[in-house]
Amino acid sequence: MSPGICDKLKNSMTKTGTRIKWPDSGIIPAVVQDYFSGRVLMMAYVNRESFEFMCEKGETCFWSRSRGELWHKGATSGDFQKIRHVALNCEYNSLLIQVEQMGKGACHTGTYTCYGDETGVFNVFEQCAEAIKDRAETPREKSYTNYLLDAGVDKICKKIGEESAEVIIAAKNGDSENIVAEIADLTYHMLVLMYERGVSLRDLAEELALRRAGRP
Repeated sequence: MSPGICDKLKNSMTKTGTRIKWPDSGIIPAVVQDYFSGRVLMMAYVNRESFEFMCEKGETCFWSRSRGELWHKGATSGDFQKIRHVALNCEYNSLLIQVEQMGKGACHTGTYTCYGDETGVFNVFEQCAEAIKDRAETPREKSYTNYLLDAGVDKICKKIGEESAEVIIAAKNGDSENIVAEIADLTYHMLVLMYERGVSLRDLAEELALRRAGRP
């Protein structure tokens, strides 16, 4: 967790109008989101005690309504959630908790999220990366991905150079549809290179996040 995130949130709540509006039940909903991919992992409930726990430990902790006790996520499963960012909604009665998911996933059923195979336009990058990994681990006859991986980094880099040139040509020609197609080709080959060199989408996301935050 980034230093002071929860402390800043707690401090902001001391100001008029920005404190959590705890209902009579003493619990509020919290949506848990993957910090790197934006995927919604789960929804749970937080009370004052679990909120204080999260601020102290930097890991998610909820209030189990069925068991009537605190639930430190991952304490028994090992699937801890390290808090990277916390936000309070505009009505001050729910939380968005962005986490680095550890272990196999967020759901007790064994899936990465509690919402199964949810889809979204940005998930396609993860899906493509997973497909490339699958081809590497389970080669298929006449697979272009396997051809590239077998040929090695020099061939992959050559293809990236070719695809980059085609993106430039498409951009100069001003054909939006062709630009999209060529960028898609380039992106695919970049994902193959990332797998071949052991670079993950998470690595890329972290680097871009640091740049956006204005890292010196």
